Amino acid sequence: MLPYSDSAGGGLADDRLDRPPDVDVIVVGAGFAGLYAILHLVECGFTVRCFESASDVGGVWYWNRYPGARCDVESVDYSYSFSPELEQDYEWTERYAAQPDIQAYLSHAAERFDLRSRIQFDSPVTSSRFDEERRLWRVTIADGASASARFLVLATGPLSVPLVPSLPGIDSFAGAVYHTSRWPSEPVDFTGRRVGVIGTGSSGIQSIPVIAEQCEHLYVFQRTANFSIPAQNRPMTPEALADIKANYRARRALTLLTKGGSPYQYRTDSPVALAEDERRQAFEAAWERGGTHFLKSFGDLVTNEESNRLAAEFVAEKIRSIVDDPAIAELLIPSDHPLGSKRICADTNYYQAFNRQNVTLVDLRRTPIAEVTPSGIRTEGGEYGLDDLVLATGFDAMTGSFQAVYPRGAGGLSLRDAWRGGPRTYLGVAVAGFPNLFLLSGPGSPSVLANMVRTAEQQVDWLAGLLRHVVDQGATLVEADVAAQDAWVRHVNDAAEGTIHLRANNWYLGANVPGKPRVFMPYAGGLDVYRRECDEIAADGYRGFAVVD
Repeated sequence: MLPYSDSAGGGLADDRLDRPPDVDVIVVGAGFAGLYAILHLVECGFTVRCFESASDVGGVWYWNRYPGARCDVESVDYSYSFSPELEQDYEWTERYAAQPDIQAYLSHAAERFDLRSRIQFDSPVTSSRFDEERRLWRVTIADGASASARFLVLATGPLSVPLVPSLPGIDSFAGAVYHTSRWPSEPVDFTGRRVGVIGTGSSGIQSIPVIAEQCEHLYVFQRTANFSIPAQNRPMTPEALADIKANYRARRALTLLTKGGSPYQYRTDSPVALAEDERRQAFEAAWERGGTHFLKSFGDLVTNEESNRLAAEFVAEKIRSIVDDPAIAELLIPSDHPLGSKRICADTNYYQAFNRQNVTLVDLRRTPIAEVTPSGIRTEGGEYGLDDLVLATGFDAMTGSFQAVYPRGAGGLSLRDAWRGGPRTYLGVAVAGFPNLFLLSGPGSPSVLANMVRTAEQQVDWLAGLLRHVVDQGATLVEADVAAQDAWVRHVNDAAEGTIHLRANNWYLGANVPGKPRVFMPYAGGLDVYRRECDEIAADGYRGFAVVD
């Protein structure tokens, strides 16, 4: 076993090297995954240093401060499970936490476990390169400083690199331009302003009702309608929170048995087999549960086209019942993809916003944007004067954040080149040709198809076991085997086959990024199955990994 230095800057001592690395592990990113990685790896005896581009902890929840930003997983489940003391002490105030509450929670966790001392803020990583001779990773940050480590862990998040559309004339716009995932830290006042929002994905659907309440007039530029289910958010009563805390351990255990990492078991029958009254009753109950729970009301909604059609028709009826103008309602009902094939959204008064006199829906399918002008947006159907423009246009999902730190592995191979035909990983954690490099919530893992906090904890726990395995053997390198990686990629593709996810131009496939290879990136087999697969691989001596002295 290789000894560890107890000093803050120490690392693995190895007399074959001219100089030991600065630390054992460098973690990039201080969101949910990064914070837990710091904590757990230190508990396992590693020295750790973290680089974070933001000025504080939070990851995606630091940057996404847009009006209405809120998680679509219930607060009590979208939280760490590793500390019973933390879950008993922390007081969630709403069923679905808003951005400030989630960042406050992560800030509380960072203080409670003394994690900030190991994090260097305002330090975006601009390059990372594997030194084959010294068998270490060296990362460089924006100010030119660098640091080295035996292992590099990228906790950069699958939804963290903003996608800015290439719109003719956008640089000429005289007003303010905001991207939802890079919202200013100071409040934005839209009072008396004419505002345009481009995009009706999750961030657009959450922000539109809030902006509409404040601005003089809101123009919503919609290219693709999305399915959204009211979140049915509500304050967390002391009685409800006390009941959850009394049964928290059982609740956490149940999350390990589900595909999505939330403690709910859904019906295993099909809506197709039910009488109309019983089917409607089941859909009504799912609608009242709210948000993403609706897609899980029946187990076959993502695999059975007829079941999915029945659910989509129910949602369409709900939209028609909410929106006063029948023509607007039809524009808001998706007609080009099944329910849930794009990430289903959870909203608060989204459809009701289109009943307001100060909200105009602009159908970009019928009248595409021709250009952005200094005074607004000109479509093929008319001109819209704007004071401010909000880009709710999403992310370069799943791969963008990992490529953004420009990893170069063995032989100088860049991750961008290795993934030129689409991302290839082993377990969504490792990449062949990149020794001692690890991804959290990477392509090929459950990631965005499951509770991200549960996924992060599972992956960090598993990764810590792998690193201890390497060190306990007196080894210096570990790398995914090409054949194992190829087999895992086939398994990921097989898991996606037969699901509705392949029947839409969604960001799961990279379809929102021009020129990005169309490859289904997350693992659709479920977090429960993924966990079992990872545990079996670990029990088999970390099958599929080459460990080198």
